[in-house]
Amino acid sequence: MAVGGPPPQTGQADADDDRGSLRTAFAGLTTRGRSFLAAGIAAAACAYVLGQGDLLRVGLLLAVLPLLCTLVLYRTRYRVAGSRRLTPARVPAGSESRVHLRMDNVSRLPTGLLMLQDRVPYVLGPRPRFVLDRVEAGGRREVSYRVRSDLRGRYPLGPLQLRLSDPFGMCELTRSFSAYDTLTVVPRVTPLPAVRLSGEAAGYGDGRQRALALAGEDDVIPRGYRYGDDLRRVHWRSTARYGELMVRREEQPQRARCTVLLDTRRAAHEGAGPDSPFEWAVSGTASAVVHMLERGYGVRLLTDTGASVPGEGPDGFAGPGLESADAAGLMMDTLAVVDHSDGTDLSRAYEVLRGGNEGLLVAFLGDLDAAQAAVAARMRQRSGGAVAFVLDGRAWTRTPGGGPSGPFEERLRQLREAGWTAIGVPPGADLAQLWREADRHSAGAGSVAGTTPGGWS
Repeated sequence: MAVGGPPPQTGQADADDDRGSLRTAFAGLTTRGRSFLAAGIAAAACAYVLGQGDLLRVGLLLAVLPLLCTLVLYRTRYRVAGSRRLTPARVPAGSESRVHLRMDNVSRLPTGLLMLQDRVPYVLGPRPRFVLDRVEAGGRREVSYRVRSDLRGRYPLGPLQLRLSDPFGMCELTRSFSAYDTLTVVPRVTPLPAVRLSGEAAGYGDGRQRALALAGEDDVIPRGYRYGDDLRRVHWRSTARYGELMVRREEQPQRARCTVLLDTRRAAHEGAGPDSPFEWAVSGTASAVVHMLERGYGVRLLTDTGASVPGEGPDGFAGPGLESADAAGLMMDTLAVVDHSDGTDLSRAYEVLRGGNEGLLVAFLGDLDAAQAAVAARMRQRSGGAVAFVLDGRAWTRTPGGGPSGPFEERLRQLREAGWTAIGVPPGADLAQLWREADRHSAGAGSVAGTTPGGWS
């Protein structure tokens, strides 16, 4: 940033050269400067009326001082470059991130008094301000501040503003840098215990529902020879049949699948804020996604709108080509900004799930009426195992300690009869404890639901 001159050619986030006209500079007069100017004009007018020469000199001094300070500040040649660094740039809700600001004086002259101010959303805290007394030629200053939010989301930080002031405090000029950064506040993740639920074997092995981890559908049968294939893999019987070299596929490791479904319907969740049932469901979804990825699963994040996280692997699952940490980061970024949908039913999610064998299905559902409970019950047909955490919105809005309502218990029974391991979620429930409870319910209902007690961990 160049104050009163062209911007420097640096690799930092240089500020815009928005000096404007001299009129803009005079608009930067502070209250003190305007008071001095008004007092000087008034004293000069009184001196003219009364014929007092000494008073006229005093008035001229009072009026000229703020104007002179403005001109000097306007003509000052400062070249300042600034940068910002977040550590870390992605934090769970309720955790702090530190923002490091660095100012470099790239001119040959020392600066005067500088006030540094960064623009942050109000939800992250008050706007940070720093006073830099003097930065020598070629010198630098580093300052930092902390930001924290209990609400997930993506929050822009910046642009950085630099306020210049003269030694007498008569005039202040503000310059803005063009660069900004983004802080991503993701949902809280609860560590989940390693339990074994029915419907899916953990990691690699002989589970019921499998997705090839390294081979695609074209590799299920012998395929045509490709340059670089090992000649020892030539499948001679297929070669004689098709009249061209055919190679056999090798044994490929297989990957267990898991779909995590989040019900985002606005009508299914009452209340708002960090302690609302919707935020609990989002946090539970994030915990389940991270837990299953750590266990080696191919995971797909699905919402009631039928939308999956963009950029995932084949069929919407985070496959082996995408590292677990990258897949978790992608899904957490999505959950950081997920909001209520305007939909009223789960039919679009059901259409996605009915298209194939989904392996294990973990669902976080809001309030269900009889029709939506029936749709959710049909989702169980295409999965190797199904666990539903159902939130009773009415219980969350009532005084804690009240039992579940009759219609809510009826919905749980309807899901259980369809083969779901359905767990009711009371207000403020601990997900890790419910996870263990789902394991006990699954083990007890495995033979009744017609599933093989195997499990996932």
